[in-house]
Amino acid sequence: MIVRADLHTHSHFSDGQLSPTDLVTAAHQAGVTLFALTDHDTVDGVAEARLQAELLGMPLVNGIELSTQWTRATTKRAWSIHVVGLGMTEMGPESPLGRLLETQKDIRAERARQICAKLEKITKRPAWDAVLAKAGGRPEGITRSHLAQWLMQEGWVTKLQQAFDRFLGEGKPAYVPLSWVTMSEGVAAIRASGGQAVLAHPTKNNLTATALRQLLIDFKAAGGQAVELPLANEPPATRQMMNRLIAQHEFWVSTASDYHGDHQPWLKIGHVPSLADGQRGVWELL
Repeated sequence: MIVRADLHTHSHFSDGQLSPTDLVTAAHQAGVTLFALTDHDTVDGVAEARLQAELLGMPLVNGIELSTQWTRATTKRAWSIHVVGLGMTEMGPESPLGRLLETQKDIRAERARQICAKLEKITKRPAWDAVLAKAGGRPEGITRSHLAQWLMQEGWVTKLQQAFDRFLGEGKPAYVPLSWVTMSEGVAAIRASGGQAVLAHPTKNNLTATALRQLLIDFKAAGGQAVELPLANEPPATRQMMNRLIAQHEFWVSTASDYHGDHQPWLKIGHVPSLADGQRGVWELL
């Protein structure tokens, strides 16, 4: 049986547009046969997604996308690296993942407050309450996408990407440096909670080829088992490079759309790459 797996998607519990119910329905309509909801640093939407998946008869994998920090040993530069966790069997507050998520909530909420304070100085407009409302009243749920939406609503930008280019991106006036848990800590929490750790969109981290190779080495050493294949819209040369690295380090692979919503039309739910000869899907481990 051919598995069409979309194992990286987002609902409105983080920075996606759809509810978990609508997201699962859309995946089913797109022909997905194995699905995971992987919201940023929260599993709050998984129970709702599972109910809908059961109604539709579509297998659902417990999922999350952790924000972590990786420091390259040779340069001491820190990078924000996302790690997808799949198939966790323990996700309650007392599980290793649950305890880590409490730390992540505090980090996310404090960073959001700091960014809002900077934006308020720039725009001379109150931001916090409006941004908090966009995140459903959850301070830990605020992402830069919510902040970008607020900037567009206030007329400071006309497109979401402009908000990152002018205000929210690294080195821009409202940027706040990252201080996530380490990549090793994130991988360890996923593994200790019964899940598989997957390196998310490795070619989208603005790494040099040399840094990417070192990241893969360090991810494997930390206990990471799989790597997401490049998105279906990435250049063939990028896919060829990743195929070589995946084979070299004997990684399993995951397929994903990283779907957020219609505001990112180049990412379509269920639009995932195919495995190359010899590659093994991480779903075989779940």
